[in-house]
Amino acid sequence: MAYSSFEDLEVWKRACRLAVKIYEILRDCRDYGLKNQMTRAAVSIASNIAEGAERDSVAEYIRFLHIAKGSSAELRTQVYIAQQIAVIKQKTKNELVEELKIISSMLHALIKSLKPKLKTKKILKPKT
Repeated sequence: MAYSSFEDLEVWKRACRLAVKIYEILRDCRDYGLKNQMTRAAVSIASNIAEGAERDSVAEYIRFLHIAKGSSAELRTQVYIAQQIAVIKQKTKNELVEELKIISSMLHALIKSLKPKLKTKKILKPKT
């Protein structure tokens, strides 16, 4: 099936499911600073995939995918910290880290698949 919308992307679907899972895990968390940082980073992953896909240029799409990848790394770091301060359990940390690594890998592959489209697209400069 050909891509027609960001909603078709498995990486976007996984990122959305992950954001919901983060909200569920942190529902009763009283460390509001960490909770806020983690939920914002989680939502940022899927949001940047969607925003980039709706841009009118491949270069911008790639830029937003890099931002999503950065948010994934940010959330992964926060998951490690959350486990070390006993906000989440070791098993939960392991599951989240594994999913974040998969999402990051999928984003990397998507970026890699889009880069050839940058090279084939010629920029036309007006004649002077």
